[in-house]
Amino acid sequence: VQLQAFGGGLVQAGGSLRLSCTASERIFVSGPGGWFRQAPGKEREFVAAIDTWTGSTYYADSVKGRFTISRDKAKNTVYLQMNSLKAEDTAVYYCAGRNGRIITSHIKRAGAYEFWGQGTLVTVSS
Repeated sequence: VQLQAFGGGLVQAGGSLRLSCTASERIFVSGPGGWFRQAPGKEREFVAAIDTWTGSTYYADSVKGRFTISRDKAKNTVYLQMNSLKAEDTAVYYCAGRNGRIITSHIKRAGAYEFWGQGTLVTVSS
């Protein structure tokens, strides 16, 4: 399974971007989709996830109220709408997926995902 992430770029603080992640197979029909990010010199961290089986969404505290994750099962695609961007949101963003359902308590864990996109760089200028 291959995941392709798109939509990164340079934006001013307060601006918006929408990231897309398309899977080569229909893993987002019943499996979760997640977004993680890694800033320079920092570890990869959880950003958002959607349990495509239940429709439930999960967010890191730092992005709640600003980011929205969604999915289009027909297009095998998960999206991350990012609004009110801040300089501290600057990072490489990675999408992730897996086959089958996930235990809810694991959905924020990078290790719970089998497949990863190549990463797309988001730079927010202050």
